[in-house]
Amino acid sequence: MEKGGLVAELNKNKVSQETKICWADEMRIGLMSQVRKIWCSIGTKVVQKIQISYSYSYLYLAVDGLAGTLHWQWGENMKTETAKETVQSWSQEGIGAIIWDGASSHRSKEMDNMTPALICQPPYAPELNPAERVFEAIRQEVEGEIYKTIDAKQKAVEVFLTQLSKSPEKIQSLAGWSWIQEAIKKLPVCDTC
Repeated sequence: MEKGGLVAELNKNKVSQETKICWADEMRIGLMSQVRKIWCSIGTKVVQKIQISYSYSYLYLAVDGLAGTLHWQWGENMKTETAKETVQSWSQEGIGAIIWDGASSHRSKEMDNMTPALICQPPYAPELNPAERVFEAIRQEVEGEIYKTIDAKQKAVEVFLTQLSKSPEKIQSLAGWSWIQEAIKKLPVCDTC
């Protein structure tokens, strides 16, 4: 996709203004601690507990920043089979187009001719994906804590996402970017156009 080519890619995939369009990505959730910046008095020694455990799960997240909705699913990996199952699930939830990065599982032959339409973003451009903003919010909420199991950390993420999904206006402020709104306004008005 060329710079400014979102409208052309959406038109090429016969996406209209009525189509539910989501930006999607995956986030690895693990028990490897991340030290966080915290406020304290000058001269105060900060001690943070850390955890080192090679246990991971993957959060598949689709964000519709204009409607203020989230769709998510958990996977054990980022393999094509898992991505395909997730896309099929999102299709059943009414998503008509997914825009995501060019990960190998996203570009595999098994993903060709799937519904919804799958559109790759330009390479090395995570700043174009609103799902990344939601990931930042998740990290702010759940990192810096010690979790006994990966399930406990997944539950913390689930609680946060459930709360966030009850506030469409927060999702819109995180992910309803004006350039996306402008691009969608340039699409045809009906699905049959």
